[in-house]
Amino acid sequence: MGQFAQVNGIRLHYLDHQGSGPTLVLMPGLTANANSFDGLIANGLTRTHRVLALDLRGRGLSDKPASGYSLSEHAEDVIGLLDTLEIDQVIMGGHSFGGLMSFFLASVYPDRVSRLVVMDAAGAMHPDTRAMIQPSIDRLGKAIPSWEDYLAFVKMWPFFRDWWDPAIESYFQADIKTLDGGIVIPRSRPEAIIEAVDNVLAEEWFEHLSQITQPTLLLNALGSFGLPGAPPLLPREQAMETVNALADCRYAEIPGNHITMLYGAGAGKIVEEIVRFSS
Repeated sequence: MGQFAQVNGIRLHYLDHQGSGPTLVLMPGLTANANSFDGLIANGLTRTHRVLALDLRGRGLSDKPASGYSLSEHAEDVIGLLDTLEIDQVIMGGHSFGGLMSFFLASVYPDRVSRLVVMDAAGAMHPDTRAMIQPSIDRLGKAIPSWEDYLAFVKMWPFFRDWWDPAIESYFQADIKTLDGGIVIPRSRPEAIIEAVDNVLAEEWFEHLSQITQPTLLLNALGSFGLPGAPPLLPREQAMETVNALADCRYAEIPGNHITMLYGAGAGKIVEEIVRFSS
């Protein structure tokens, strides 16, 4: 499934999950990779869609230029991949940062996007989002003695408290590269991710939302993103602001939190909602 395409001056890695039905492009979260969506594939998404899951520039096995992490450059990568694959129009989707990229692409390249599937992303997130995602950024650039130590470290993150699904391990395996002696280090550079964050925060998202006419599915996880009692990364109030700003948007709540929604019961519900939305 893993393939590469030379687009927009970089080599872009993607997983091509062959299936029947329309093509659905899925873009992962800020520091994430194409294997983020393995839970959706395991829950039968390819029965109704061909799924192209991407490693955005600077993530996974895609090239990692020293700079160039604006939304426009990310978008040009995605459009370049569609051109290379000779695909005129797709259902555009993503999780978190990938969901925001979906909004951006629908606004800037409307002819290439038939529908939108957005997972836990909105024009405005929780006011403390930057601090809430900091643990994911802090792990970047740090060498850890082994894969086992890395996995133990990940399991201590507060949003995985009392939860673990082995299906998520393929994502974390794709997250790291192994050095001499079995030492592992995350593939993404912190400088690239911080540049991407700064660009996202500077964007006028509700201006983009006002330009989007494509039917949109917004999937929202309301579980605590942290220790018990912590708020979700996308509270329902902020999600509904985006729903109301879009011309045609369907809303559905998904079990789990911002990360765990992509696995287990959450993944099953997401697939169910996508199939219903696309039919």
